Amino acid sequence: MPITKSAKRVIRSSERKMVYNDRRKKAMKEAVKETKTLLVTKNKKAAQEMLSTAYKAIDKALKTKLIKKNTAARKKSRLAKFINKAA
Repeated sequence: MPITKSAKRVIRSSERKMVYNDRRKKAMKEAVKETKTLLVTKNKKAAQEMLSTAYKAIDKALKTKLIKKNTAARKKSRLAKFINKAA
């Protein structure tokens, strides 16, 4: 247990940040998953539209330093490759 006042504040702020981070990470994963699901169901046009949403979610996670730059680039690249392969 934290003893000092500042340690207690740090715990409170880290719990708040955890909520935001979890929300952002979940949004990113759901967008990527839905894009892949649309491709598997042969709905390429909807998948193309969902791709921009997935990119946006990945970029937001990158901006808040939830994921690293190369991880974001890799995720976007693999998603684009998956869509182009389905053509």
